[in-house]
Amino acid sequence: MTYFPQAHPLRRAARIRLGSSVLAVIRLENGRRTKARLECISVTGGLLRTDPPLRRGCFIELAFQTPAGPVHGMAEILAAAQPMTGSAFQPFRFVAIEEDDHRRLRLSVDQTQGKASLPQASLSQASLSQARLLLVSWT
Repeated sequence: MTYFPQAHPLRRAARIRLGSSVLAVIRLENGRRTKARLECISVTGGLLRTDPPLRRGCFIELAFQTPAGPVHGMAEILAAAQPMTGSAFQPFRFVAIEEDDHRRLRLSVDQTQGKASLPQASLSQASLSQARLLLVSWT
């Protein structure tokens, strides 16, 4: 079953700052694939460092590794923040995510905040090979 994340009107979702330690793979609307660094994540969206910047309003498929397992979802790109030479901080919001992916994402956020317990793993362990496996699974 697909989950459609909604922001709470009175409370902002908890965010995890990752510091570019997690590689995310992206499939654009035209089918082209690219990669980015995940700077920050929450159950409703996050912040990517992309090179080059993505067009505001475009929809993407996004996949990344968490301690609870891979997360794959659909997201909308929001207005770029602080464009840098060749790259940008690119906020996004999830528009659709499967229930299992949402559960893994929520577990990872909760674990980082000390609210849940997962097997010992580090977000920095997400590797290019894991991202490639996610890309292969899309085809």
